[in-house]
Amino acid sequence: MPIDVARALAAGPRSAEITWDHKDVQLYHLGLGAGVPATDPGELRYTLESRLHVLPSFATVAGAGSPGVISGLSLPGIDVDLARVLHGGQSLTLHRPIPAAGRAVAAARIAAVYDKVEAAVLVVRTEAADERGPLWTNDAQIFVRGEGGFGGDRGPSARPAPPQGPPDRTVERPVREDQALLYRLSGDRNPLHADPEFAKLAGFDRPILHGLCTYGMTLKAVVDTVLDGDVGRVRSCATRFAGVVYPGETLRVRMWREDGRVRVTVGAAERDDAPVLTDAVVEHA
Repeated sequence: MPIDVARALAAGPRSAEITWDHKDVQLYHLGLGAGVPATDPGELRYTLESRLHVLPSFATVAGAGSPGVISGLSLPGIDVDLARVLHGGQSLTLHRPIPAAGRAVAAARIAAVYDKVEAAVLVVRTEAADERGPLWTNDAQIFVRGEGGFGGDRGPSARPAPPQGPPDRTVERPVREDQALLYRLSGDRNPLHADPEFAKLAGFDRPILHGLCTYGMTLKAVVDTVLDGDVGRVRSCATRFAGVVYPGETLRVRMWREDGRVRVTVGAAERDDAPVLTDAVVEHA
């Protein structure tokens, strides 16, 4: 079996030094669609180095271009076909604001392997710290189709109740035709998001947008709409990826304010609000 569960769970964290600077942050923000309108003061916080604030979801790509950086799919006991891989969910906890330029050590390990019968789910945990201490903790839930049925733990199944009543805010965010091509320059070069032939092998009519691009676009919408543009108020952001987004579509982001958090759902507007992100929660100060 390409996934050796015992070996994957027994392996200790693998660490690598990561670095980033303002150009990496700006490229990431542009890959999320920031900078429209280009002269908007709120957008300049994401695009102009003299005013740069770092959207917390940058942690999902920080250091991706650094030598020796570790991918969750290259850890001990893991040998899978990228055409069978889908991103199932993501949770991010911020320990303090991310600087616009930095150097840190990222330690990655397989925190859990769940058996969903038709798929295996890898929980890849990455913890980053610099000389001042912890920066962030990332958990990525990776579905590997066809690798389940090994008799393992099925994992947690409880889901939060859906938000009640009409949303407090609803915004729409267009996805440009070239957005996946730009976003992938921040580090995720999976051909699923660029190569039409590879996308067909994976069962899609055409390349799909990265789930983490949708994740970042959604967090930006919440920060800009509900948190007064203050990225420093974000404490955590978690979601479940419920469906795909195709470049050229429009994200419809619905937000419900609760005490210390915002509940969020995202749908594809052109496909009758087909679910894209569900169970999304942004906790904030």
